[in-house]
Amino acid sequence: MTNRAGPLSAADTSFVAFVESAWQRHLRLAMLLTGDRWRAEELLQDSLVRMYERWRRLSRHDDLNAYLRRVVINGHTSAWRRWRRESLVADVPERAAPQGPEPDDGELRRALRALPPRQRAVVVLRHYEDLSERQIAEALGCSVGTVKSQYSRALAKLRQTVREPILERNR
Repeated sequence: MTNRAGPLSAADTSFVAFVESAWQRHLRLAMLLTGDRWRAEELLQDSLVRMYERWRRLSRHDDLNAYLRRVVINGHTSAWRRWRRESLVADVPERAAPQGPEPDDGELRRALRALPPRQRAVVVLRHYEDLSERQIAEALGCSVGTVKSQYSRALAKLRQTVREPILERNR
């Protein structure tokens, strides 16, 4: 491989190969975490820049995908903490009931986006990445008990958001 400055070093070539193999998988993870393709791409690119800065040391790492997953999650958490702003309003916004008899992928994605970031991360890591509670706790830097409570709360919200409107329509 070459770039404008000439041939790429072996480390750069291995990094390019890693990015090409990992891009789609981690973009889907970032999209599930952020709920938006453009923010997901920015999050993934920032995470890859962080990895590239340490690539010579990391290239000997056993599981580069696990490392990138952790960098993406940390980056998402940092961005969420930086940009989270709450604004109080006098009225509670109304939500329209879903139209279809069965939840579709779009409805599930909307329900995921409605979860707080940590709960969303726990659900995504559990069901999309198929991680255990212990692995999720390590990835998020929290206790297994926190993972369990966040997961329980997230599932309760998802059940309420996705299933109840469907059951009410079918009565």
